[in-house]
Amino acid sequence: MTQPPAGGPTGPTDPLSAGPPVAPSSPAGPGPAAASPGGYPPYPPPTAPSRRRGGALVASIALAVVLLLCAGGGVVAFLTVRNAESGEGAQDPSVAVDDFLTAVYQERDAAKAARLVCTGARDQDKIRAKVAEVEQYVAAHQSPRFRWDTPKVDNETGDRATVTTTVTVTTADEKIADQDLRFTVIRKSGWWVCEVA
Repeated sequence: MTQPPAGGPTGPTDPLSAGPPVAPSSPAGPGPAAASPGGYPPYPPPTAPSRRRGGALVASIALAVVLLLCAGGGVVAFLTVRNAESGEGAQDPSVAVDDFLTAVYQERDAAKAARLVCTGARDQDKIRAKVAEVEQYVAAHQSPRFRWDTPKVDNETGDRATVTTTVTVTTADEKIADQDLRFTVIRKSGWWVCEVA
């Protein structure tokens, strides 16, 4: 029978003589593995809360505010456009045309004329230009008077109508001029002038 060599167990296969593995120690003391019971490394120290979570929260709140403002602006724009043509439209197409002609030719009031035009055709510059053209005509001729036949509805289908009339201008020196006009008028909570040809 052979005897084990002096100085220790025969090797790692001898379960009775082998003890638990010991971590090597450093000159400063035991290593990190030795500080924890059972040979497991210690839990890492708790870290400070991440600022990433706070930044995401601020970004989410900012996005919600922007969406709320956009939605609110859309609602205000819708209500403004909707109310622009509510309650002030004429009761019938010929009245809408008559009111428009009165505002342009007799009162020469561009703001009033604009309030009688549908929003899709409400171009303040064009309306002012037409009123200015009438004023220039008045200044260039002797006491011109504008009149027109009662506007006649030629065609009405649902919410759209075509209205015609003839505008006549007479000056103090007996000059007379006629202009035939055709209006497209639409109904949207009242009748509104949308096109003049």
